[in-house]
Amino acid sequence: MQPAGVRDNQLHDSNSQKVHPQPMEEATNQNPEAVEALVSKIFGNISSLKSAYIQLQAAHTPYDPDKIQAADKLVISELKTLSELKHFYRENNPKPECVSPQDSRLAAEIQEQQSLLKTYEVMVKKFQSEIQNKDTEIVQLQKQIQEASLKREKLEKNLKLRGLSAKESESGGSENGILPVDLTPDLFTSVVEAAYRAIHDFSKPLINMMKAAGWDLDAAANSIEPDILYAKRAHKKYAFESHICQRMFSGFQQESFSVKQDNLTVPKESFFNQYLAMREMDPLDAVGQNPDSLFGKFCHSKYLVVVHPRMEASFFGNLDQRNYVMGGGHPRTPFYLAFLKLAKSIWLLQRLAYSFDPPVKVFQVNRGSEFSEVYMESVVKNFIVDESDQKPAVGLMVMPGFWIGGSLIQCKVYLTGVKVAE
Repeated sequence: MQPAGVRDNQLHDSNSQKVHPQPMEEATNQNPEAVEALVSKIFGNISSLKSAYIQLQAAHTPYDPDKIQAADKLVISELKTLSELKHFYRENNPKPECVSPQDSRLAAEIQEQQSLLKTYEVMVKKFQSEIQNKDTEIVQLQKQIQEASLKREKLEKNLKLRGLSAKESESGGSENGILPVDLTPDLFTSVVEAAYRAIHDFSKPLINMMKAAGWDLDAAANSIEPDILYAKRAHKKYAFESHICQRMFSGFQQESFSVKQDNLTVPKESFFNQYLAMREMDPLDAVGQNPDSLFGKFCHSKYLVVVHPRMEASFFGNLDQRNYVMGGGHPRTPFYLAFLKLAKSIWLLQRLAYSFDPPVKVFQVNRGSEFSEVYMESVVKNFIVDESDQKPAVGLMVMPGFWIGGSLIQCKVYLTGVKVAE
């Protein structure tokens, strides 16, 4: 039995000892498997986060919006998982009171919510940016729709000019082998070039037949336009081309093309329909099917003014072909067939000119006019002008020019008094 004094001392020593809360390490060590699993999840989450971030960087080079969006969603998902692990740890392992005050946990929660709020703010800004991009795309699509509507209206107008409906066009406008044709300045320009080639082509047999008939070509060229100084004797062929051009284009500015017709008012659609109908047709077939058509009458009148009676008599020894034409017929001779090709090209050009609204305007230049590179094109390309001499002057006009809207198609001229480079 211990003395009373000894027991009092032991009791005093025992009371003087402080009881501390169990350390965190000890509390944690009570369930090491759970902690190990949590740590494994954290490391796995960090690895996934790293992989998602690498994918996000890779999506920028080259720039791929779809891959960027997918990688961005993956990064946010991994961040959310990491936040959930953090919450799980705090709920199952609260901090002892001796380590931090009572409000530390609330402060941590507030900080966590602030971080989440920032994340959501970033996402909201991103969504707003995407909405703006979509709005821009909508505006662009609306603009494309308007442009498509204008194109459709233009196409419908062209279809109307061709006498076709939209349904007929959709069912196939080329069933008869006729491809769609747009009424454009480029089309008119190509028809002008074809008309000039036709004049040139018809002048060749005309000159050859004059040679065969014993004509003096120098005198004939001088009678067409006297006192022209030609750079070469071969250039006198342009006098005959000018003669054909002047006769064929006479009355071009009139809708009727100097052809008498019952209906004087012809709608624009009718002009273009006439062009399309004649475009792919053989001219001999056209006059054969309807000799007294507008085109048939046009061929009658133009043949009689282009081919002089004396010329025809020297070619054939008589005027039988001329009389046949004057009687309303269309002979099948090679010479007349060559003329029909010329007549068709000029007829198509005039029908097309009046298909435009406003109609195409034709203009001519007179002999002696000063050469202008704006309004004229020389048929001889390699001419030389001396600096001491006056500016070149027009000797012959072999093809008129045209005004189509705000565009100009130059007339073709032969310049007099110039030299040609050898």
